[in-house]
Amino acid sequence: MEEKILRRQPIHTGRIFSLERLDIELPDGQLNHRDVIRHPGATALVAVDDEGKILLVRQYRAAAERVLREIPAGTLNPAEPPLDCAIRELQEETGYRPGKIEPLGGFFVAPGYTSEYIHLFLASDLIASELPKDEDEFIEVDHVSLEAALAMIEAGEIVDGKTIIGLLRYARQVGR
Repeated sequence: MEEKILRRQPIHTGRIFSLERLDIELPDGQLNHRDVIRHPGATALVAVDDEGKILLVRQYRAAAERVLREIPAGTLNPAEPPLDCAIRELQEETGYRPGKIEPLGGFFVAPGYTSEYIHLFLASDLIASELPKDEDEFIEVDHVSLEAALAMIEAGEIVDGKTIIGLLRYARQVGR
């Protein structure tokens, strides 16, 4: 089942990810290519306030060409532990840090073409603690009930994969 990588050819190196072409040998001996986006990974958090409401961020996403509702998230810095990244991103995007944080698992975004893996966390006992936002981010924060967030998924108002996965994992954890 495994493919053997014969050669890696860098195609592009950007600020966040790189693109490489892999020359591979398939399990049956045939030669082929794979184009792979190498990504350092990311974190995302289901953040729950003292009223039990979920913090959702709204921001414009150039690739989607529209404003999306998402759970707070961000890319790992080199050698940064996922837990540290999660706490930093929550503070930057929402102005809160978690008093309590626990893992909710993780997932590969699209393993057919990218190495990006997102580590999910549940953040609660939120404490106001703002960090400066990234200079290229313009974010608004909404506090919504879990029921409203789940309804937004069903209505097609939340279409971001990490947000859907995070909210559904949280809903399952709390028995909904």
